[in-house]
Amino acid sequence: MSRITVLSWTILALAPALAFGADGPAPAKLSAATIVERNVAARGGLATWQAVRTLSWSGKLDAGGNNQRYFKTPGMPAPPPVKDPNAQVQLPFVMEMKRGRQSRFELLFNGRTAVQVYDGAHGWKLRPFLNRNDVEPYTTDELKTAADAADLDGLLLDYAAKGTKIDVEGMEPVEGKQAYKLKLTLKDNHVMHDWVDAQSFLEVKIEGTPRRLDGKLHTAAVFLRDYRKVDGLQIPFLIETNVQGVQRTEKIQIEKVVVNPRLDDSRFAKPG
Repeated sequence: MSRITVLSWTILALAPALAFGADGPAPAKLSAATIVERNVAARGGLATWQAVRTLSWSGKLDAGGNNQRYFKTPGMPAPPPVKDPNAQVQLPFVMEMKRGRQSRFELLFNGRTAVQVYDGAHGWKLRPFLNRNDVEPYTTDELKTAADAADLDGLLLDYAAKGTKIDVEGMEPVEGKQAYKLKLTLKDNHVMHDWVDAQSFLEVKIEGTPRRLDGKLHTAAVFLRDYRKVDGLQIPFLIETNVQGVQRTEKIQIEKVVVNPRLDDSRFAKPG
């Protein structure tokens, strides 16, 4: 899954965590319904989220080390030598979402803007940084991922109405703090896992879509950190993806969130 796709569903899974450490008091055993109810309350409440029609995020995402300053495409010059090859290149982005799974992602790279949009049924992408200056449709896999992605209120809120079944598979430590491990079976029978902090009841980890590397699938985990209140909503301002077998993680740093900005449907149409 691309960083763009990761952002489009993990950014929604919406105060720093208040949990005890892994060796702290054992949390109570709760039902899936109770855990979700407390998660919704911790994130701002059902009514607050139902009043959200659109959301906009902006910030920066990692694009590899400075030794990968340019994407390796035909005709592009070799990257210049750098003093710190481990430093990350951070690219500015803007992500806009509207109910109905409409989304628009813009990424600025080398003075050119890449665009990826989904109107709720169809998707297109424009990738000038790969010397591809024509609008391309989503692939079959990209369409499926976009269709399966959570709407802007996340995976847990109003889950039963979305056709999702949730089971509690026990508890696990996540970054030293106890968390409930939830098994989510979506309406298409796709299964994924979600970890909810046992004290703050905010989501702290989500099972990401496996990445294919060297012909093999590697598991991916998305960590949600640095929750902050925005217009009554709790939103993570740091999202980090860890892929099994890959040393470098992928970080998305949110700098600004706008609740209910005016977004016409034309923002999610096929790029001109």
